Amino acid sequence: MIVTLKDVAELAGVSRSAVSRTYTEGASVSLKTREKVKKAALELGYSPNALASSLTTGRTKMIGLVSNNFRNPFFLEVFDLFTRGLQERGLRPLLVNLSEETEPEASIKMLRQYSVDGVIVASSTLKPGFSKAFKDAGFPVVHPFGSHSENPIVDVLGIDNIMAGRMAALTLIARGYSKIAFLGGPQTATTTIDRGKGFLSVINAHSNCSCSTSFATEYSFEAGRSSMLQLMKGKLAEAYFCADDVLSIGALSALQSGGYDVPKDVGIIGLNNMEMASWDNINLTTISNPLPEIISASIDRVSAIVENASIRPEGQLFECKVIERGTLRPPLK
Repeated sequence: MIVTLKDVAELAGVSRSAVSRTYTEGASVSLKTREKVKKAALELGYSPNALASSLTTGRTKMIGLVSNNFRNPFFLEVFDLFTRGLQERGLRPLLVNLSEETEPEASIKMLRQYSVDGVIVASSTLKPGFSKAFKDAGFPVVHPFGSHSENPIVDVLGIDNIMAGRMAALTLIARGYSKIAFLGGPQTATTTIDRGKGFLSVINAHSNCSCSTSFATEYSFEAGRSSMLQLMKGKLAEAYFCADDVLSIGALSALQSGGYDVPKDVGIIGLNNMEMASWDNINLTTISNPLPEIISASIDRVSAIVENASIRPEGQLFECKVIERGTLRPPLK
């Protein structure tokens, strides 16, 4: 049978309200009463009802974790770190899939129904308007993996995608590649735009380099493979910067099935350093995206905004670096 607050009160010899105050953060209760309640609860195996507590405190400790990248295995790592990080802080994640959403109204309605305390928009492809809409609806909001801005509407945390694009270009040039290509994700995604902008700014500054661009329909293995199969019908570049690891892995699969040797015939560099990129059969050279740091900071930030809604939004940048593996030829000596 379920142990109730009443059972604990009777065993401890205190009132029900004393038991309730013992488990209500900030409520007044004497040390003697608290000890009696805790002892009785331990003996009975009682756990306070979180939903009932929220009626008293006005806080559900529930955080909406919303995304639209569920086809990208990189975000399995993101969701794992976010859900564990929230739970370790005594918060409860409410996972919301926006893959088919074009407007935020339905999501706002759902988040209101569950009375979430805050919202984390864990996406690099959702329109910035989603984050603004959540904020306008009264939710504390942070947006990890969004496009960096000096004066953001909501808190944005992530790498400098323009700088990451430059880093990819410089890495290819240092290896002597001159016919270079950019394979991005969806053209409207801020990550595609920013990474491509940084990449092309470096390539265009080198007169001995040429660059072509193409775009996948989404950040997925299938889209990366399909895009590369299409590119293989023409003359391939010497090396490709694929703006995401999962695109890179799809492109690598297409090249290998077409009889191309990577990196002997074609070089590939990705971005994110997802776990799969390090597998022996993939061994992808890539640029890191420091997930643990970004996610921990995002949780800290949304918790702070829940406590103090007047905190001014800011952008936080995290360092990325090239991870050397086996899909590019060595640098020139």
